[in-house]
Amino acid sequence: MIQVNRRNSFSRIITLCVAVLLAFSSSLFAQIDASTGDADAGKALFKTNCAACHKLYKPMTGPALFGVVEKYEEDFEWLGKWIRNSQELIATGDARAVKVYEENGKKVMNAFEGLTDADISNILAHTNTPVPPIPDVVNTSDGGDGGGGGVSNEIILAILGFVLLLLVAVLYIVNNTLKRFASAQGIEIEEGEARKPLWKSFVENQFLVLVSVIFLLLGSAYFAYGWMSQVGVDQGYAPVQPIHYSHRIHAGDNEIDCKYCHSSARVSKTSGMPSLNVCMNCHKSIGEVAAVTQAEGKNEYGVDYNKEIQKLYAAVGWDEATQAYTGETKPVEWVRVHNLPDFAYFNHSQHVSVAGVECQKCHGPVEEMEIMEQFSPLTMGWCINCHRETNVKVEGNAYYEKIHEQLSKKYGVENLTAAQMGGLECGKCHY
Repeated sequence: MIQVNRRNSFSRIITLCVAVLLAFSSSLFAQIDASTGDADAGKALFKTNCAACHKLYKPMTGPALFGVVEKYEEDFEWLGKWIRNSQELIATGDARAVKVYEENGKKVMNAFEGLTDADISNILAHTNTPVPPIPDVVNTSDGGDGGGGGVSNEIILAILGFVLLLLVAVLYIVNNTLKRFASAQGIEIEEGEARKPLWKSFVENQFLVLVSVIFLLLGSAYFAYGWMSQVGVDQGYAPVQPIHYSHRIHAGDNEIDCKYCHSSARVSKTSGMPSLNVCMNCHKSIGEVAAVTQAEGKNEYGVDYNKEIQKLYAAVGWDEATQAYTGETKPVEWVRVHNLPDFAYFNHSQHVSVAGVECQKCHGPVEEMEIMEQFSPLTMGWCINCHRETNVKVEGNAYYEKIHEQLSKKYGVENLTAAQMGGLECGKCHY
């Protein structure tokens, strides 16, 4: 009969259990303590769990959390209970919890029961991070090219001056060479008799005068027509706005859809100017951006975004300290960038919702523009060319179903341009 060494088996089990306990001892016996926490790890946890309602140094939806450990006398056990489930702690009648709840307008804090003691220790360690120092201003005014790699105006002027002196020297040498050559060939240069003035020779030649007058009139008419054709064409117009708004950051870096702000473009003639409440949907929480490092406290575009956000707060009457509206608002006098004449009709919804035209087709790469500008000329010729070249998207589009069937038979084509569907009729745009 086979005998089993039960003592050895029992020893192995005990050894395995001890090994498992040692492997997880740090998590089993860990206690909440900011002094043992990792501030760098806490920063990531703070962004994930806390940053939606809290900032370190300024109040937001919730109070500022810098120095919260010292504020509550390093009572880590209480802080852990509050962070995991503040409402449960309040329900027990805890005096401190009730006081904090009432001081902050009875705003309900989310529960974070999934956080371990180590996670809370890391977050509390991050709340002890001191205010970062203001970066030194980079002085780009004296010397060098400011890091841009360009050539200064002084160097360009020096080069042009050298070229001019070189040309004068060459002309002087050529003149002396010609004189020596004429002297060697026995050619005498008459210097006594004055030549007839050039203007007098020109006036006496009637044919030359007639041709010159004709060319002058034609040239004047050409330039006058070109100048008058530019009246009202504001391509490249980029006015300075009372509050700087960067499409590069919002539509580009953060990929905010154009129609989130310009929602009426889907259903209305105009794209509409978004109200400041749309801005505050995000900027209630985003009160500042990364610190600038360029001269005079501005970034590489010459803009201090933090000051622009403060202008927004002043316009809507938002008080950061109390996280509430004061009711004292100021109108923002935006400067219109695109402005069609009154006799020209354009419907955004017909182009955006029905035709499916992308915003960039007319407005250019808005997601790359720090300052909004008029990208297209918006002339009648520009619109007509687009109608002649653009095929209308009719697949699954009930708006064009019947007329497409009739016109495709008339023209004998499958795809119809806007021009073939009546897009060149005067009454379409002028009324």
